[in-house]
Amino acid sequence: MKFSACIEWLFAAEATYFADRIRLAKEAGLDAVEFWSWSNKDLDAVAAALRETGLPLAAILCEPKAPLTDPAAHETFLGSVRASAAVAARLGAPVIIAQAGNLLAGRLRSEQHAAIVSVLREAAQVLSGTGVTLGLEPLNDRVDHPGYFLTSTAEGLEIIDAVGSPHVRLVYDIYHAAVMDEPIDLLEGRLDRVAHVHLADRPGRNQPGSGTLDYAERLKWLADQGYDGFVGLEYRPTVPTLESLKFREFVQ
Repeated sequence: MKFSACIEWLFAAEATYFADRIRLAKEAGLDAVEFWSWSNKDLDAVAAALRETGLPLAAILCEPKAPLTDPAAHETFLGSVRASAAVAARLGAPVIIAQAGNLLAGRLRSEQHAAIVSVLREAAQVLSGTGVTLGLEPLNDRVDHPGYFLTSTAEGLEIIDAVGSPHVRLVYDIYHAAVMDEPIDLLEGRLDRVAHVHLADRPGRNQPGSGTLDYAERLKWLADQGYDGFVGLEYRPTVPTLESLKFREFVQ
């Protein structure tokens, strides 16, 4: 299993200077790094640290964020796709992560689902030839993202299939899916739709082993099914980051 450190949280206590977190991830034996917003980062420093360490950048966010559920925001979103894809290409990141936005009051859910499919089809055209994939991420609305539209992996897969492009795939977050009580075998036979995976324990969204999630079994299931991409460690460590990484000893 290849692990990517989300350096928004991992190594944050150990290094105030953002680019130094990349160096610490390399020293810890991690396989890649990822982060959220790129617009507030010193991208020259990030690029230099990536070159120095040889670590790949697994993913960044598509920003500025815009609700895919709202057709009035679609032009803004497509501008975000263009800008973020350019940054991703510069830094070597294969994935930009987008979120669906909140459920809009007064509009049919089916209309909002269709709006997401429509704009992602346009995004796929924007991304053609860039080498960058957009990853749509379902999130939980029970703890972390109340009001969020796309809480279901099953619906996420329906959207990806309706878009019908290899440039638009799914981000599968083990933590969010577990909070929503979704079994991982929803992905059986459909892992080709998954661009990236995230991991944190439940409850708390802390390091694996801090809660009750059967993370090792879920990671094994992914490996057995042929997933060979990165697993992004998107958790808030409650202990020093190096100590939080000890869970890797229990992962085959």
